Amino acid sequence: MERVEQINGPMNKRTSYRDAGDSDPEHLESQSTPDVSCNPAPTATNGDNESNMPRKQATGDDGGAAKCNSGDCDDEIIEPTAGEDEKHEMENSSSNGTTSPGLTGKNVALVQPNNHRRSDEPTELSFEKFPENHEEKLKRIKIENALDDPKTPLEAWQQFAKSEYGLINDDLRRKIWPLLVGVDPQQVDPAPSLEELNNHPEYNQVVLDVNRSLKRFPPGIPYEQRVALQDQLTVLILRVIIKYPHLKYYQGYHDVAITFLLVVGEEVAFHVMEILSTNHLVECMQETMEPTQRRLMFIYPLVRRENAALCSYLERSTVGTLFALPWYLTWFGHSLNSYRSVVRLYDYFLASDFLLPIYVTSAIVIYRQNEIFQEDCDMASLHCLLSQLPEDLPFEYLLKSAENLYRKYPPRVIEKDVENMIAKEKQQRLNEEREREYRKLYGKKPPPISNSIIGRFLPHLQLSRRSVFVTTAFSILVGFCAYYYRAHYIPMAAVR
Repeated sequence: MERVEQINGPMNKRTSYRDAGDSDPEHLESQSTPDVSCNPAPTATNGDNESNMPRKQATGDDGGAAKCNSGDCDDEIIEPTAGEDEKHEMENSSSNGTTSPGLTGKNVALVQPNNHRRSDEPTELSFEKFPENHEEKLKRIKIENALDDPKTPLEAWQQFAKSEYGLINDDLRRKIWPLLVGVDPQQVDPAPSLEELNNHPEYNQVVLDVNRSLKRFPPGIPYEQRVALQDQLTVLILRVIIKYPHLKYYQGYHDVAITFLLVVGEEVAFHVMEILSTNHLVECMQETMEPTQRRLMFIYPLVRRENAALCSYLERSTVGTLFALPWYLTWFGHSLNSYRSVVRLYDYFLASDFLLPIYVTSAIVIYRQNEIFQEDCDMASLHCLLSQLPEDLPFEYLLKSAENLYRKYPPRVIEKDVENMIAKEKQQRLNEEREREYRKLYGKKPPPISNSIIGRFLPHLQLSRRSVFVTTAFSILVGFCAYYYRAHYIPMAAVR
């Protein structure tokens, strides 16, 4: 797996998930703001300052990200139900949206503000099932035939997972997802009981996150089954971080774990998660967020190479990359309402390079360029827009776009662009620090850096207007003396 060096600078120590008072649901409710205005996220240029976030506030559930509220987020532990009101609300949501022409004739969804949902708001997945179309039926038959052949290679499963419609349904995913990561469902370790793990330092935090993820369980399941799933999810997470103590649990990890728990079951999910945690997600599970921040910086070079005007617009707004943090950490599982879309993306990511979530994020930003240009070029407005994923994103088209971006601009190319970005931002910080020191000493702005010979050879010389005048006059005098000497003394020496 590709490794990169961390950005130069002080290491940010991993801090607590939230302050002691933040774990209180009443305190969480008091933090939400019913105002529809957008409170900006911490100012950052290309995500440079985002590593200062507390390590476990990654997905922004507790105010780490900017909150674009159309109403308070209900974090109470409730049992989700599917009713007519929910269906009616979904129909209204789809009927109120507008579209505008996008890339290659596609329509870009312009979601009305009253339908906006924060990307950091816990979502209730829609588990609605759709009948198979003709192409899906044909593909399902091909996959079933491949399952009957024990010699089917890994490349075939990867192609099935990445191509249109993915793996079709969860019955097939239950058999193929383990194959994609090299797990034998017949060779799994039995899960320990919850009582055996409740002394782990992360136990209370994991339980808190699991309780906050109830909206992601299938609606209408019996209470006993829901409680059993909660316990299984807690055990699943704790088993991984106990086996790999150098990996640090982060908020949002449970969103990934719950997806595999629902599809492949508790015991297989553990082996899948331990492989992903030591490969695909390993940079997200470090002591600090710097490796994750560096990966998110890939977004800007990718956008710039496809649409320089769009990238410049985003950079001028200083929106940074915080809007995409929950997408990357949870493989979009935290930010999408459609379970069908979540598992389709998981099909693709399991069969692809670990950086494909970044390329999909970049494809989404490029796809939504019309919406971006219609917003004001400021951090608050664009963070509000970008952090909310429209419900009707064409993911099959976006996955193909991401694949094209990956082929055109492989990670080694984008890594060089990121290194240049980091060097540029580092130089900018040095210049700002130098200017602050000069103002502190002299009470005024320093003169511009000279590109003259003196400026190049004496970079630390502070040139005032007077010193520039004296230096120029001295240079003219020296030049005049040299000319006089050459015109009079050199010819006389030649005559002698």
